[in-house]
Amino acid sequence: MTCREFTDFLADYLDGDLGLAERGAFDAHLARCPDCVRYLRGYAATIRLGKVVCTEEHDAVGDDVPEELVQAILAARARNG
Repeated sequence: MTCREFTDFLADYLDGDLGLAERGAFDAHLARCPDCVRYLRGYAATIRLGKVVCTEEHDAVGDDVPEELVQAILAARARNG
């Protein structure tokens, strides 16, 4: 699996929707590619942050969300606002 293919399967991986063969290839790629491990962590954090923002009962960003991610999202909102 290449890094590009990795990104194609990312959402299904996090949702637990990959077949056994695809999951094995995905996990094998993660075992040898630290860049994709970092990408996966950032992607998962973005999903968590999006869920927090979309939930009315949460006004603050959790401590586990990297500050650089929060700042990137705020900057993107300001550009597109």
